[in-house]
Amino acid sequence: MSITPLFDVILSHARLWPETILRDIGIYDGRIAGLAPPGSLTARDSHDLGGRVVVPGLVDTHVHLDKACLICRCLDAGGGLKGAIAAVSQLKREFTVEDVYQRGARVLEMAIAKGTMHMRTHVEVDQRAGLRSFEAIRQLKRDYAFALDLSICVFPQEGLTNDPGTEALLEQALADGADLLGGCPYTDSDPSAQMERLFAMAKAHDVDLDFHLDFDLSPDGSHLEEICRRTIRQGYGGRVAVGHATKLAAMDTAGFERNAALLRDAGVAVTALPSTDLYLNGRDQGFRAVRGVAPVHLLAERGITASIATNNVLNPFTPFGDASLLRMANLYANIMHLGPTDFWMCMDLVTRLPARLMRLSNYGLDIGASADLVVLDATDPIEAFGGLAEPLAGFKRGIKTFERTAARLIRP
Repeated sequence: MSITPLFDVILSHARLWPETILRDIGIYDGRIAGLAPPGSLTARDSHDLGGRVVVPGLVDTHVHLDKACLICRCLDAGGGLKGAIAAVSQLKREFTVEDVYQRGARVLEMAIAKGTMHMRTHVEVDQRAGLRSFEAIRQLKRDYAFALDLSICVFPQEGLTNDPGTEALLEQALADGADLLGGCPYTDSDPSAQMERLFAMAKAHDVDLDFHLDFDLSPDGSHLEEICRRTIRQGYGGRVAVGHATKLAAMDTAGFERNAALLRDAGVAVTALPSTDLYLNGRDQGFRAVRGVAPVHLLAERGITASIATNNVLNPFTPFGDASLLRMANLYANIMHLGPTDFWMCMDLVTRLPARLMRLSNYGLDIGASADLVVLDATDPIEAFGGLAEPLAGFKRGIKTFERTAARLIRP
């Protein structure tokens, strides 16, 4: 006679994205340990989800916590990328550890309540910010570990070879626990030299690389080929990502396919940042501006690791946002004219594929995966995505970390 296993927690009557059938999810020791028809499992604690959709914890591969929530300090930053960089450059001279911590915590709490459970944040390290922002983010990583795994990418926003002292600060941050290294070649007076130095530093510290790259709407002058070439030379396939890459949105078909093949062969991942890329690019074209967002769903179809991410929240680079990855993926679907048959791919771009980009182990909705689960206020997967269903609850390693009461009309 078989004995029904006892789980720590059961989430009953769940619809695992993108399925429509009902299942009970058994959780033991922080992992998914059982998936069975409703009523088949027993546990010390249970939550009846009433047929609602469950997705794995969302994965945000590109956020700037250190410069979030600054918009009230610089209402008119001059518009465009250069204006945004200049405005923050001035402000960050006065950043304190406490200030960065408070603003970063606001965004982390937004993100957690919207279902994000893994995040890579880019942190500016240079002579203006010093290591103050890094120190604040390192504390946030510790304090919010109960609900979100935070990876810290330190990078030189305003250049490396043209900014003496920045390289030493990056080295110090890596020695003090930064998880990976980023770059921004298009702001450097010598982009190739910056890439060379950053690849060497990453190799020396055995950390991954994540570049801000090709942030304009000209198809010419891309640094993608050089990034891919250096990745192959260093044997760093699967450990390099690029964010923005908006030139991909401006290339003709032949140019796009050539660059996609380079990215695939080199093992370089690409992250689209729809909100920022729409807001900052194409300003010289007025209301006729092209969309200017890298078509990462097409890259994913060609076997390239890709993701959609938040980037900035309430600052000169993006003066809006609530850190909702579901909203960002929904926006991307609108931009790219993707309908219901493609919603699964859009959800993949904020779950499974960014998990691969961040090299997360034991991720997903299968038995043995970490029980990082989000309950959406919808009973149909397609409507959950199309209707921007609110996350009602989150379970990090099987422990509830947030809950939201569904709205209720009060009739007279």
